[in-house]
Amino acid sequence: MEDEIIKSFESDLNQSIESLEGRLKKISAGRANPAILDGVMVSYYGTPTPLKSLVTISVPEARQLLIKPFDKSSLASIEKGIFEADIGYTPTNDGECIRISIPPLTEDRRRELVKQAKATCEEGKVAIRNQRRDTLELLKDSDLPEDTLKRCEERVQEIVDKYNKKIDSILESKTTDLMSV
Repeated sequence: MEDEIIKSFESDLNQSIESLEGRLKKISAGRANPAILDGVMVSYYGTPTPLKSLVTISVPEARQLLIKPFDKSSLASIEKGIFEADIGYTPTNDGECIRISIPPLTEDRRRELVKQAKATCEEGKVAIRNQRRDTLELLKDSDLPEDTLKRCEERVQEIVDKYNKKIDSILESKTTDLMSV
C-alpha cells in the first residue's frame, strides 16, 4: 500500500520536473528557439488552434525564427496570434512567411531573465512541497502502523530533497546559459 503511494508520488514529481523544464525552455537566452512559440494559439477559421499545427518553424539564423504556414491565407491570423501571445518579439510578415528576429540581450535583460527562471524554479519547489503534503496525508489516512508511517515519511522527505537538488541543478544550468554572452 505505502509503496504504491510513494511510487505515485515519485511519478507526480517527475511530471513536475518535466513541466518545469518546459516552462524554462520558454525563457529565451537571446538565441532563436522554436520552444518560445509553444502555447501560442491562433484563431484559424474561428477555432483556437495551436500554432505548431498550422506551420513549420525553422531557425535559418542564430537569432531568427522562420514561420511558414501550410495555408498562406492564415498569415494574418498567425501574426495576430503571435502578437496576442505577448512573447516579447515582433513578427514580420512578408506575404509568404513570418519572421521573428530575436535581438541580442543586454546585461539587464539577462539578469531579469535569471530572476524569472528563479521564480519559475521556486514555483516548481512549491509544487513539490504541495505534493509532499498530499502524499503525507494519504499515508496518514491509510492506517499504517506508527513505525511504518515514520519510515515512509522519512522516505518521502529523502525523495523531496533529491528532487529539490535536481531543481537547483536545472536552475544553475539555466543561469549559466542565460548569463553567457
